[in-house]
Amino acid sequence: MTEAPARASAADLAACRELLRGGSRSFYAASFLLPQRFREPATALYAFCRIADDAIDCAPDEPGAQARALAELRERLDLVYDGRPFDDPADRTLSDVVLRYGISKTLLEALLEGFEWDADGRRFEDISGVYDYSARVAGTVGAMMATLMGARSPELVARACDLGVAMQLTNICRDVGEDARNGRIYLPLSWMREAGLEPDEWLKDPVFNDALASVINRMLRLADELYERADAGIGGLSFGCRAGINAARYLYAEIGRQVERQGLDSISRRAVVPVPRKLGLAAPIVGRTLTKTPAVDAPPLEETRYLVEAVVNHPAAEQGEPKKQRHTFDSGVGRVLELLELVDERQRAMS
Repeated sequence: MTEAPARASAADLAACRELLRGGSRSFYAASFLLPQRFREPATALYAFCRIADDAIDCAPDEPGAQARALAELRERLDLVYDGRPFDDPADRTLSDVVLRYGISKTLLEALLEGFEWDADGRRFEDISGVYDYSARVAGTVGAMMATLMGARSPELVARACDLGVAMQLTNICRDVGEDARNGRIYLPLSWMREAGLEPDEWLKDPVFNDALASVINRMLRLADELYERADAGIGGLSFGCRAGINAARYLYAEIGRQVERQGLDSISRRAVVPVPRKLGLAAPIVGRTLTKTPAVDAPPLEETRYLVEAVVNHPAAEQGEPKKQRHTFDSGVGRVLELLELVDERQRAMS
């Protein structure tokens, strides 16, 4: 590997934006659901995540290829934090961002570990295992976004991780059929057995039935509990951030509602929220954005506690005070409607 100066250029950031233009299944939302001052650093984070995801997914189909890809990604991450990034726009831009915003290396290391679990085809016996996985592939993203926004208190970071985990549980419920056809199960194996399903036998012929519906419903109820806990953390953000993160929160939760409207059948078809329902979320999103949500007296999930501690204990970078912006109810409605339209465009591009 060759090394390059740490300073990223405008061209580097433009290259990161181009990388994300086509959408990213795991990380698409933050590139456009944020105020301008947070959009660029979020783009840098998501670009590196996209590169990491692609490096593992696209590794040659040969023994040890994914392990080598992971080893190279970890080396690149080491160089990023040493201020000597690999000669790539995403690496240079990420190196600037982690220094400027004080992003703990633990978060990105955990994310890579989640990718490694995917590559290994890991399954999870109980819900704690699913939480462990979700903490790595999605709770980390919540913790990084909270760090970017200056929300570094234990309470706010815990709620950010709750939101990430809730979104991942929703993803799992939506993608049961697609995952099964790829030989994967992310539902808790013990829950499937309790419902009368033997996971390996079911995977040979993944059909929808009442037993599977009960497992999916159980997962969605947990996701709903975490979305409600996350509301308190979103309420602690600035107005501009609340609008965008609330949009992501409600859109993801609505995917769960769509799974329910399909009778919990995510085997025969993938749940896609119709455009009118997305647009109908504007009023509740703005209403929630304009009201303060009472604090939730709940500790972090045990599986995300180490992420919370990583953020809280990492030195915060010194940044200038952001320029205050005046927001009105009307501008909030317009912003959310714009976000909902952008989400629909992005999802159509990804389908």
